Amino acid sequence: MHKYLSLFMVASALMQNLVAAGERWTVEQARDWYKNQPWFVGCNFGPSTAINQLEMFQPESFDPETIDRELGYAESLGFNSIRVFLHNLLWEHDREGFLDRVEQVLTIADEHGIGVVMVPLDGVWDPQPKLGKQRDPTPHVHNSGWVQAPGAEILGDPTRHDELKPYIQGLISHFRDDPRIQMWDLFNEGDNPNANSYGVRGTKTEWGEDRKTEMAIALTKKLFDWARAADPSQPLTSGVWRGDWSSHQSMDEFSRLLIDESDVISFHNYGNIDDLKTRVAQLQRYRRPLICTEYMARPNGSTFDPHLAFMKSQKVGAHNWGFVAGKTQTIYAWETWKKPGAGEPEVWFHDIFRPDGTPYREKEVAYIRHLTGVKD
Repeated sequence: MHKYLSLFMVASALMQNLVAAGERWTVEQARDWYKNQPWFVGCNFGPSTAINQLEMFQPESFDPETIDRELGYAESLGFNSIRVFLHNLLWEHDREGFLDRVEQVLTIADEHGIGVVMVPLDGVWDPQPKLGKQRDPTPHVHNSGWVQAPGAEILGDPTRHDELKPYIQGLISHFRDDPRIQMWDLFNEGDNPNANSYGVRGTKTEWGEDRKTEMAIALTKKLFDWARAADPSQPLTSGVWRGDWSSHQSMDEFSRLLIDESDVISFHNYGNIDDLKTRVAQLQRYRRPLICTEYMARPNGSTFDPHLAFMKSQKVGAHNWGFVAGKTQTIYAWETWKKPGAGEPEVWFHDIFRPDGTPYREKEVAYIRHLTGVKD
């Protein structure tokens, strides 16, 4: 086992003795945990052969060879962390097989010296997820096959929210003391309206953004309660991603909930360096560890240089979106939902490597390796 993961195991055991089950970590407990962690640097990861979470983990499309090869690219950059999305349907259909495949991903990542941030639920893209063979990518469209977890049928019906409890508690209980898991990021952008892609729609009735936010708030409150009852040694979080963060009072209700419930603060930022610095300064008032679980959209001015150096200077964890160009097609911009591209863009939106391991930009790769201390 890699040295930093062994240290994480010791630190986690100490934290387990200090944090009472069912309670949010105090600022001091969170800071003490973070002192024993490396600077988390890595990416949001799915293999280039998978269009979404379901295709990554379903048995007929699970691809450990590609996962191993591409995490080798991550190791070559000095990455020590990946953020991985799961899905409740995988648990419901084949719990033991799903857990086995998650275990394989953790083992492969660990062999490359990489820890994992687990994301059980996601509020972005297709609200009608279905098991089985996933559709082919829509040509030149960003993330054309990614799916929400849970789907709108469950999220939009508060009487069905409790159906997710066995998944959340069973998953976290199974891995509650696993040193290869760095954090539980419970619900990604749960209130995202998807206005530029699918819109915000349920299966029975049209619903507006306020309705989705209402449902996301109701579910998220339960998620933190369920997760804490599972008593994980790893911290819990869910990232703030939009709105006014200039004061706690200026935040919208959902963002305040995420801040108030998270053991460590996570956030997304796709702005330029000045915007990133402002957002970090605003969140530092909470005195908790900060992890940026999404950034890097080149045409938006969110780039490795200088964003990554700034985050390293502040020990703000950094996970860029995208890694190896593939079926998610995130080399294309969000706007391709309205106007599809017409071939490979000159400036990639996300992603670092081509499938054969060739960097999109050699200079970027050299910059990342310099910051992570990788020797040529």
